[in-house]
Amino acid sequence: MAGSACQPRPVPKTWTQAVTIRPFLPSALAVLLLTACGGGDSGGPVEVVAIGPQPKLAASDGDAASTPSAILDLSVAQGLVAFDASGQVEPGLAERWIVSDDGLSYIFRLRDTEWRPGRPIKAAELARLLRRKLSPNAGHRLARSFHAVDAVIAVTDDILEIRLKQPRPQFLALLAQPELTLHSAMRGGGPFRMAEQQGTAFLLAPITDPESPATAQARYPVRLRAGRAAVAVVRYDRGQADLVLGGGYADLPYARVINPPGAQLRFDPVPGLFGLGVVNQEGFLATAENREAVSMAIDRQAIVRAFDIPGWNPVNAIVPARLDLAAEPAQPEWLPVDREQRVAIARARVAAWRGNNAAFPRLRIALPAGAGSRILFARLAIDLGQIGIIAERVAFDAAADLRLIDEVAPHDSATWYLTRLSCARRLPCGETGDAALTASRDAPSLAERSVKLSQADSAYAVNVPFIPIASPVRWSLVRSRLQGFKPNARAVHPLNHLLKD
Repeated sequence: MAGSACQPRPVPKTWTQAVTIRPFLPSALAVLLLTACGGGDSGGPVEVVAIGPQPKLAASDGDAASTPSAILDLSVAQGLVAFDASGQVEPGLAERWIVSDDGLSYIFRLRDTEWRPGRPIKAAELARLLRRKLSPNAGHRLARSFHAVDAVIAVTDDILEIRLKQPRPQFLALLAQPELTLHSAMRGGGPFRMAEQQGTAFLLAPITDPESPATAQARYPVRLRAGRAAVAVVRYDRGQADLVLGGGYADLPYARVINPPGAQLRFDPVPGLFGLGVVNQEGFLATAENREAVSMAIDRQAIVRAFDIPGWNPVNAIVPARLDLAAEPAQPEWLPVDREQRVAIARARVAAWRGNNAAFPRLRIALPAGAGSRILFARLAIDLGQIGIIAERVAFDAAADLRLIDEVAPHDSATWYLTRLSCARRLPCGETGDAALTASRDAPSLAERSVKLSQADSAYAVNVPFIPIASPVRWSLVRSRLQGFKPNARAVHPLNHLLKD
């Protein structure tokens, strides 16, 4: 569907004058952009580039969470339910469902569909596949999220029931995640089928199924490829891509430098975790007071200003909103103190530590590659330097003291935030917080669960396993013709919802 045009757009004035950003743009990207062109026609497949590694179909390990793999999985396979363009739950392999009044039983009626011609999808096989996916040993990022599942039962060939031990209001949103897509012999239930692999690109052909809302809009082929952010942006600017998905803070400068017209640079309003996880509990970071000093030193507002993202605001708490907590999220005790006083308090703690240690504390900060990480580290180094800490940037997978956590919340529950920062992740969560989190999983009622979650939240806030900075950044480049595209809180953009009927 993408074509070509030859009217390169000038780099916006605000970016050419931003001395803190220009040096971070790789010269190779600038050279490529000299020949970049925008525009396109409406013929051929919709050209989609996902930022990240080459996708793997039905991957069961950590790669399944990569943007290209997740997009491929959600395109050629479905779970019982799926996400629509707005990030809301819609039918998938199940055409409808009912939830019992007590929230302990989910009964799904399957739609009439096939893995392949002559091989119908039946409840017994889906139940077997689901049990494996819902196991705590499944290996994917959500494997520990299904403690409440008691049984998965095939009632008839087209009726499947999932029974829970405790109610989970966000259960359907979890079932719609890419990790819960279901495959048989590497085949899924649509909305697309793998028509052809063209080098590193996948040509996806729509499966026509008028009875399924998930496939009713899939009337056009899609060519999906993966690649580095700079290459994806250049393809878009040359008119060789209609859609770029999976952008984050680290590669945002590449998208900004091409000055995309109109509202083609789109940001998802995603909740989640964006900050520094404490991955080394020795040395200066051995005490909660010193970890708190690092948090006090960071000028979150300055970081937000450096990126100039609409609606992007600083975050000080682990859980960003009340969600299913019994009380408002725990805020750090230093929050009412003005910045000058915070820096003074943090500097005093560093000085006290130096009283027993000759050298200035040195913290290794692990960040992913990208121009945005250079901007982020520059700000962190300035802030930590003001209190007497030497910051050293290291590769994202290198040994470190602080490592960036940049993850979108898969559902609206405090459980995800606290589980992500629990003792099982080798962060300094504290036994009190971990015990409360464990108790919340077996709480007999939602009210009691909320109380335990608030207790865990308060304990984690005191122990400082994580230093929040803001919410995650997720951006896309979107041609105006893709009028079905909608920014959403899950940053999930089904390829069968890109065009409006």
